[in-house]
Amino acid sequence: MRTHQLRRYKIADGKLPEFASWLNSTLIPVREGFGFRVEFQLIDREASEFIWCVSLDGDEENFLKIQEQYNESPQRAKAVETLPKCIDSMQISFVEALYLPK
Repeated sequence: MRTHQLRRYKIADGKLPEFASWLNSTLIPVREGFGFRVEFQLIDREASEFIWCVSLDGDEENFLKIQEQYNESPQRAKAVETLPKCIDSMQISFVEALYLPK
């Protein structure tokens, strides 16, 4: 069993490439160190949105437990220090994966 979390970020105009670069080079390696897996990433240029799905083995309770450890980690704090000032808003929810390409 895997739990999936869909994350939608509204990004400031013109900042999608900078945000995507930071996420992939800086934050995702930290998340992966806690066992998370990125299932997909999408960019909606027209809406200036970055959409991605992260998953973790186990149920939602386990996801939240590991996410809390991740959120409180010094590795994440260090990564977030370099976050470009570009996220206007976020929408985060747990979702059910019906089909994910391999």
